[in-house]
Amino acid sequence: MGYLEKIEINPRVCNGKPVIKGTRIPVTVILDQIAEGETWQYLLDGYPELTVEDIKAALQYARSSIEHSELEAVTA
Repeated sequence: MGYLEKIEINPRVCNGKPVIKGTRIPVTVILDQIAEGETWQYLLDGYPELTVEDIKAALQYARSSIEHSELEAVTA
């Protein structure tokens, strides 16, 4: 199963933000907690409906989003 099958973007769910399919858990919540240093086990314990595959899908979705973005350097 590819990561896109685990991610849902629906205007009726969390205002169209990408979420883990079948939940109301935004991808950004997973990414934010990992960025803060939380472990995958912490996420799995805190969100029993999450699976390891869901966390991987969130990370793959983020990576894919970055790869398909044009970034420009900002100078002060």
